[in-house]
Order: sequence, then C-alpha cells, then structure tokens
Amino acid sequence: MPTISFSLSDLNKLLGKRLDKDKLEKLLPCAKAELEDVEGDDISVSFNDTNCPYLWSVEGLARLFKGVLNVSTGLYSIKVSKSGFKVVVDRKLSKIRPFISCFIAKGKKVDDYLLKQIIQLQEKLADSFGRRRKKVSIGVYPSKKIEFPVSYKAVSPSLRFVPLGCHEELSLAEILKVHPKGKEFAHILESFSEYPVLMDSKKNVLSFAPVINSELTGKLDVGDDELFFDATGTDEDSVYLVANIFAAALADRGFKIESLVMEYPSKRIVSPTLAVRRLKVNSDFVNRVVGSDFGERELKGLLERMRYGYSKGVVVIPFYRGDIMHPVDIAEDAAISFGYDNFGALSLSSYTVGKPLPEVHFIDSSRLLWVGLGYQEVLSAILSNKDLLYDKLNVSDFGTVEIENVMSHTYSCVRSWLLPVLLDVLSKNRHVDYPQRVFEEGLVSVRKGDSVVDERHLSAVSAHASASFTEIKQAVGFVLAALGVDFVVEEFEMGCFVPGRAAKIVVGKKQVGFFGEVHPSVLENFGLLVPVVGCEINLSLVLEYKSKK
Repeated sequence: MPTISFSLSDLNKLLGKRLDKDKLEKLLPCAKAELEDVEGDDISVSFNDTNCPYLWSVEGLARLFKGVLNVSTGLYSIKVSKSGFKVVVDRKLSKIRPFISCFIAKGKKVDDYLLKQIIQLQEKLADSFGRRRKKVSIGVYPSKKIEFPVSYKAVSPSLRFVPLGCHEELSLAEILKVHPKGKEFAHILESFSEYPVLMDSKKNVLSFAPVINSELTGKLDVGDDELFFDATGTDEDSVYLVANIFAAALADRGFKIESLVMEYPSKRIVSPTLAVRRLKVNSDFVNRVVGSDFGERELKGLLERMRYGYSKGVVVIPFYRGDIMHPVDIAEDAAISFGYDNFGALSLSSYTVGKPLPEVHFIDSSRLLWVGLGYQEVLSAILSNKDLLYDKLNVSDFGTVEIENVMSHTYSCVRSWLLPVLLDVLSKNRHVDYPQRVFEEGLVSVRKGDSVVDERHLSAVSAHASASFTEIKQAVGFVLAALGVDFVVEEFEMGCFVPGRAAKIVVGKKQVGFFGEVHPSVLENFGLLVPVVGCEINLSLVLEYKSKK
C-alpha cells in the first residue's frame, strides 16, 4: 500500500489550522489511512486503499481535511489560464503509447522540501496507480528551458540524447540496455520498433517516455519557478486524471496553472481537462445503503465536507477523483463524513452458535486418510493456465473459466482439476529424494454450458521407481472404503494415462473420479524421470451421493 512522508508543519500551513499528532491520527481514517511513523516534525502515513491517488500527497490530505474540519467546504476548483502553447501528438504513437496530458505551473520557487514532495507524488502515481509506468508515467521539467511547441512523437531507437544522471549521449536502444532506469523499464517497450519521446521545437529531447528524462532539459532544480508537466500512457482517462491530480497539488502550493492544447491527429484536448462528473444520489438512497436517517440538507453538508458539490439530488464529483464508480461510493463518503463512531449500535436480531458445515467433517476425514497413507498435503494457487491444465496432460479443454483482462499468462484461468497442479509440484521437486507422494484438496471451477460449477476435488500422486496402477488403486479403495462409500471401478481412457492402465470410479451409477498410471509423454512434458501414478476424486459428487443415501 502507498506510504508518503511529509512535514506536519507543512500540512498545518496548507490546512490553515494547527494539528498535533493526536488530532492528525483521528483525522486519517477519513482518508482511509493510518499513521505509520512520527519523528519530530516528520510524518509517515500509509494508505489502506489504492483507489484514491488524489490523497497520496500532503496537498491532497490538506484539501480533504479542510472540508472535514469545515475550513473550506464544497466543490473544489482551481483557476486555469491559457498558455497559448500546444503539444503535437504523432499518429504513429496510437499503437505504442497514445495519450498525453500537459500543463505549465508558474509563480512559486521550488525549494528542497517542495522538490522532494513533487518527486514523491510523481513516483507514487507512476509506480502504484500507473502500474510501474506501464499505464501512466510522469515527467516534470523546468519550463524555461523548453522551446514550444512540443512534439510527442515516435522515433527510431538510434536517436541520441544525454539521459538524466549521465554526461554523454546514448541512443534510445543503448539506454534500455545500460542505463539503470532503461533496464528497469525496457519491458514496457520491448515489442515496439519505434519509441516515444517528447521533443521541443529546437529538437531537444525532453524525455524518453516512460523511461528517463533528459539531463539538459528534463532536470528540475531548487530555484526553478516555472514547471512543465507531462503524463503519458496507454489509458486515456488515467493519463488525464493524473494530470488533474498534479495540477490540483501544485495549485494548492500557490502555483498558477496554464493549460496547453494536446493536438492529436483527429482531435484537440485542452489539458488539464478538469472535467467533473455528476451522479444522481438522494438521501433516500444513502439512508438505505448505510442505515442512516439523513435529510437532504444534512446530506448536502456531509458531502460538501468531502469536497463534493450537491444540489437537489445531484452530486458533482471533483475533477481529481476517479474512484467514484457508483452511487454506493457516494454513500460511503457520506458515512465517513458523518463518522462511523457516530452510528448507533443495533440490537442482535438472531442468535446462532457457530459450527462447521456438514461437509467439512467428510472433507477433513478424506485429507487425514491420505496423510495416513504417507502423502504430504500441498496448497496451490486457484489460478492456473490452459497450457498446464490441458496441453501438458494431452487432454482437451473440458470447460475452463478464463480471466478476461489477463495480467499474467501463468494465472490466466481458474483451475478446473488438480492433477496437473500436482504434476507441476513434482516437476519443481526433482532434486528431492524419491518416493514423493503429495495430495491436494481444494476448489475447482468448471464451465458447463452457460453456467459455472464450483466443486471440491481431491487429487493425489505418487512418484518413484516402482509406482504402479495397483498402488494407486489400493490407495483409492482404502480411502473410499474408510469413508463408507460404495463404489466400483470400470475401464477408462484419458490422454494423460497409459492405455489400459487407468480406471474410473463410479458411485451410484455416476462417475466421481479416476486413477491410473501417468503416460510417459506427459512425464516428459513435466521433465519427470520416474513413473507416476495419480488419481482425482470429485468430493462434491461423493457427498451428494452420501446425502441422498
């Protein structure tokens, strides 16, 4: 979770009201944050919510606290004048890093403390909200060194400039190979043949986005009083939101904000956008959600303390907030403004005694029986991938729940059975002495038509030089008999097993599992050099049969 550091006296100066450590600690829950550390005047605060980047600065906290303490309430706004400058966006960036938002901030000298606060906000927004610069990255430059207009363009990796912290020119390709920041963020651009740069009208490179600024034009120093800000990225709303957040923070510091025109091939955007949104939310809805009895007038006051605008059932959301997705979010802020401690307690309406669900005893008994057979239990991630679940097992997909917005191929779907996971465990433990016997009991999800069914499965594998069909058959038979389950075994063919050396488990005329000797080609796929036998039992179906019986 994000953590920021600042001076308490600086917070008090921005707030226009004196807070001590104790008062600050009581206010921080309004920002979903808590006091991390105090050393004299130096404060560290950690946030428990990653959806509120507008609060990740001392300026953002002061802005919220002004409302909570009734120093300044109602919809927050800033004045923006036109700079007359523009940023021209290259059409070729549409498939690389298409969006940019810029503005100029003037009129206040940067001292050492303020420079650290600017860098801190820049890093928090880019690393946490910007997903380590992949979604959004930020640059802050001394504006007086820039000759407008600025171009945001795609260029050859052979383009050379002096990156921040260096004394000699490097090509963009060289920066990705030898510069510390280049090596850290090279993966963002590795699939592209051209790279994004900001360049002024004199062809001076401002930055190689999202990697590094220029030593010549991209280094902000103490004493600078005119700043040029840019945010670039792959998500348009996030890029504009980050620019709005930064503009608000600098405006709170006393800077005058001047807008620029982002000239795209097919549109023109004035930045910062400072666009507000509106939601219809009335007191009846809020009272129903949070269990309150606010009137319209009281609700208006509560929301204005959280820096919203409110009139006749319409809430105006400040331009720096992107976390409001639903009227429930407004209701939550109303409750925060009122104070959770001010809600009265309700009497209990029912009295129950906690106890395990009926199936827990059966499942735990199954696990203990496998432990008694000398198997070690493992716990694996519920997310997996189709290569592991099917391709390596020579089995076709029998109903997978896939993740739509995949962040990692390794975890791109929900596991539909457990046997592949256990074979993967064996493949990662080839350096350990044999025999190796492991099992896992857990949840799997299988797509059946238009529905998804969650089931409890138990799978076990045994790996050693003499592992055989008989061994796993005896283990399965012992466990099911000990659980009081009547079953029969029948012939079974499956791509992951040796033909003629596998069987299915039938309980009440319904297949509830299978077992057999793992096919040599599957062993090869996992790099296993000893025979392996395994089984998988659908405990949900077994429980269903026992409950009916």
